[in-house]
Amino acid sequence: MFRSFHTERGFTLLLATIIASLLLAVGAAMFGIIKKQVILSSIGRDSQFAFYAADTGAECALYWDLRQDKFSATTSPWNDLTCDQQNLGPVQFTEYGTPMTFEYQPSGYCARVSVTKFADNSTKVDARGYNTACVTIATNPRALERAVELAY
Repeated sequence: MFRSFHTERGFTLLLATIIASLLLAVGAAMFGIIKKQVILSSIGRDSQFAFYAADTGAECALYWDLRQDKFSATTSPWNDLTCDQQNLGPVQFTEYGTPMTFEYQPSGYCARVSVTKFADNSTKVDARGYNTACVTIATNPRALERAVELAY
């Protein structure tokens, strides 16, 4: 009787190893699924940030064009344009069909805007928003771009 006790001792170790391996595999699979879900939800959030930056840039251009008439045909550049308390730099009309561009960072996200005036008094605003700062767009592997285009 004492002998059979010693021969069955390895079975318990084998069973414990199999159960531990199975639990480890299930845990690793769950971790992979959770990681993918977190990345997917952060992409959705970042996409909204990029869209909001583009929309903010388009609204800024609309304000300066429709309310202040700053993108009209003139020879002098405008240095006093601001959006979100940030100076947009010199913006100048050169000729019809040539875009006037500016860039700024609403809430830390990048907005690049171009306003194009045409000879028939129509205007096109192309605003591109990013989920990152302007200087990190080229180096950020998760940089997202969303665009808003207005024509009037």
